[in-house]
Amino acid sequence: MKKLCLLVLAAFLFPAQAPADPILKRPQIVFLNPGKSGEVFWDLVSDTMRAAASQLHVDVEIIHSERNRRMLNDLGMAIVGRPAHPDYLILVNEESAATPVIEAANARGIKVFLLSNAFTGEEAKKYGAPREVLQNWIGSLTPDMPAASRRMASALIETARRANHVSADGKLHLLALGGDELTPNSITRNDGFTAFVAGKSDVVVDRFLYANWNAAEAETLTARYLDWAEHSGIRPAGVWAANDPMALGAIEAIAKKGLVPGKDMAVVGLNWSPEALDAIKAGKLLLTDGGHFFGGAWSIVMLRDHADGCDFAGDGAAKTFPLAAIDQSNLAQLGGIISERRFEAIRFEQFLASRRGRCGAYDFSLDALVRAARAPMQN
Repeated sequence: MKKLCLLVLAAFLFPAQAPADPILKRPQIVFLNPGKSGEVFWDLVSDTMRAAASQLHVDVEIIHSERNRRMLNDLGMAIVGRPAHPDYLILVNEESAATPVIEAANARGIKVFLLSNAFTGEEAKKYGAPREVLQNWIGSLTPDMPAASRRMASALIETARRANHVSADGKLHLLALGGDELTPNSITRNDGFTAFVAGKSDVVVDRFLYANWNAAEAETLTARYLDWAEHSGIRPAGVWAANDPMALGAIEAIAKKGLVPGKDMAVVGLNWSPEALDAIKAGKLLLTDGGHFFGGAWSIVMLRDHADGCDFAGDGAAKTFPLAAIDQSNLAQLGGIISERRFEAIRFEQFLASRRGRCGAYDFSLDALVRAARAPMQN
C-alpha cells in the first residue's frame, strides 16, 4: 500500500513528458518562387528546399511566378486569401515586387519569411527589422554577397599576378560583367568587386558591362572587349562575372578568339551551377563562388526550429549566411552532389539549432555542408 501511494505521488509530481512536437506537427509552408520553371538557379533553390522539407517533416508547396510581377502579386494574394492559409509563406522581395503580398499576409496573420531579398531603400526605413512594424514578418535570410565578390576578385587578381599576365603598362587589365544595375543582389555583388579592386594600384578595370545575367549577352560583350583590347595593345588578364552563365559566356568568347580559357585568361563566376563545376574540372573556370541556392534548405531548417518553439530571433531575426568558393582544390567534396542534384544525401537535421539547444545559432558554412553530407542518416 505504501509503495502504491509513493507511485501515485511520483506520477503527480513528475508527470510524463509529452511527445516531441516534430512527431505531432508538420508545418505547412508555401514558397512563392520568383523564377521561371526550368531556370537553373531557382530550380536548385526549390530542390534544396524539398530535400530539407522531406527530412524535417515539413509540407512545402512551391509555386512559380515565372519572373512576372503581376503573376507574383496575383498568386501571392490568392495564397493569402485561402480559407486555410499556410503556417508560413516564404517570399523573395526582389525589386520590392512582393511588398503588397507581404503587407496582406501580415494583416491576415500569416507568418512571412523573406529569402534572398528583403526590403531596401525607403521600404527598409519604413518597415525596419523583422517584427518591428510588421509583426508577422518573422525573419529574413540573405546571402553574404559582398564577401563572395571580394573573394572572387582576390582569386582572379592573385592568379593573374602569379601567371604574370600584365600588359605593356605593367598592370593587370580586367573585364567585369555585372547582371544589372537595379536589383539589391546585383548591386551588392558589383559593389563588393569595385570596392576590392579600388585599392589595387596594379589593377585596371577596363570595362564594367551589364550582360543581364545570361551567357549569350556575356559572350557578345566579352568578344567586343577582346577586340578592343587587341586594337588598343592591351593584354587582358581575366574576367570577373557576377554569375556562372555570364562566366561561361565569357569563356566561349575567349575560346573563339583563339585564347585558352584558364591559361591565357582567368575567369571567375558565382552560383555553384553544375555547368560551372564541369568547367572547373576542365580547367576553364578558376572558381565559382556561391551556395546561395541552399537558402531554400536553410529557410526550412529555420522555420522547422521556429515551429518547434526554438525561435531564431534571439540575436536578431534578419540573418545572413556565408557563401564559399569551389575550385579544383575542393571540387570533389560536394561537386557530385550538386551536379547530380542529390541533395537528399545531405543530413539537414544536422543544422537544426533546436538539436543543439542553441536557438538562432546556425552554421551554414561549406565545412558544415561537407560534414552533413558524410553524416549517417537519422531514423
